[in-house]
Amino acid sequence: MAISKLSGATILLVEDDDSVAESVAEVLEQAGYKVVRAASGLEAKAALEHSKPDLILLDLILPDVDGLILCSDLKAIADCPIIVSSATGRKRDTVLSLKLGADDFIPKPFDIFEMEARVEAVLRRAQQQKGVGGGGMGGQRDGSADVIRLAELSIDRSRRRVTLGDTELHLTPIEYRLLSVLASRPDEVLSREELAQLVWGYQDASVGRTVDVHIRRLRVKLSSAPVAPPPIISVRGFGYKISTDELADAQHAALGAAS
Repeated sequence: MAISKLSGATILLVEDDDSVAESVAEVLEQAGYKVVRAASGLEAKAALEHSKPDLILLDLILPDVDGLILCSDLKAIADCPIIVSSATGRKRDTVLSLKLGADDFIPKPFDIFEMEARVEAVLRRAQQQKGVGGGGMGGQRDGSADVIRLAELSIDRSRRRVTLGDTELHLTPIEYRLLSVLASRPDEVLSREELAQLVWGYQDASVGRTVDVHIRRLRVKLSSAPVAPPPIISVRGFGYKISTDELADAQHAALGAAS
């Protein structure tokens, strides 16, 4: 649903520092926004179900969850833009936040009125995109926007549950994040460095070997199900992709052999 009036939008403010939250909420409310506050990742997810915000303003430093992980989770289940703020000073936070789905990044300390201007700009951009029917993964996501489907593979990101056909796969957290990243960008080749950044949050000299090991284990678990999974293809000297084209070719070949 498009926002008919920017100043009437609902903003979910995820911030555990009471003094900062009070200041931000006061300015936003004076501008006409409705502000729903949450002081932790758990509160944010609970508030998301009840408030249906038009925008999320997310601090990265929270008491119960890594803000980057929460950003990725919220983006998977919330149909609204996210602005991330952080006082860590780490350059990687900006890059990772944007790669994980944030629409803007504001380093702390920030000017409160600049923050308000950025909120308005992001909301206006989101309104324009919805007005032209923009965005989305096409047929990749379920109607609830928190399930990724590739043929018989289903990834329920709100429950962190992966099934292949009728079989539930028990993946480690790293395997789950790897599969989610690949499945969210089907047929797109991702470099080992990009996978490491998105899954582990850093890169180092041994990253190629680390990614290869976890990909190999993930392939074994995917192949253990009675239904053929979308294959994870290695692109020599670069990285990996999850392929929908090769799965379709294999299914057609199997049907041809059976007829």
